[in-house]
Amino acid sequence: MLKSKYLNSKIIFMKKLIKYSAIYFNLEVIHFSIYEQIVILSTKIIPMFVSNFVSVDEVLVREEVIDSYFACDLEKCKGACCTYESEFGAPLRSDEISIISQVLDIVQEYLPAKNREILEKNGFFELKSSDYFTRSVDKKDCVFVYYEGNIAKCSIERAYFDGKIKFRKPLSCHLFPIRVAHFGGNILRFEEFRQCSHALEKGEKERARLIDFCKEALIRLLGKNSYDKLKQVSGI
Repeated sequence: MLKSKYLNSKIIFMKKLIKYSAIYFNLEVIHFSIYEQIVILSTKIIPMFVSNFVSVDEVLVREEVIDSYFACDLEKCKGACCTYESEFGAPLRSDEISIISQVLDIVQEYLPAKNREILEKNGFFELKSSDYFTRSVDKKDCVFVYYEGNIAKCSIERAYFDGKIKFRKPLSCHLFPIRVAHFGGNILRFEEFRQCSHALEKGEKERARLIDFCKEALIRLLGKNSYDKLKQVSGI
């Protein structure tokens, strides 16, 4: 009965995925017939997104999210997830813009002068192709990064743990290294970075599953019931 429910969920999601895929890739397959487009999408494009996954309440979860071991080792990685070289910082949800705006004065108390100057001059976020991101400093540190010794940390999370705000940090940061792809619906995948190799080693040693390490973030995203279903499907 349970398997049948999840199978039906997969079928529904696949239909949505094909629909949105056709829209998304229209420019590349427009010169093909409708039948040919469906064949291309179903045999070439769709498998890249839906192979090796489980479905929980219409959310697709790549199996590596379930199977991987992971536990951050800050002493070794030095907070590398906050300092990747990139034109942008962390992805933001649209509702997080107003939330962060309300606590910005408190959060920036923890930041160095350079970061505060950027916030004052340019604000904390930028829009790229309809997606929001935090700003980066010199195309590296997230604008909300401060340092404790040589370890990069998040000023938003610091203010949260100090009891000054109720918002912990952007969901994309909380979920890391799990990423959410929006492709007609949510797809959760594990994005592996070489800077996180120590976390993989520590997770393997401690037998700490990624979905347990990211439990709070996954509940924040999926809700407690869906998280419990994910655990049930995973057999952990």
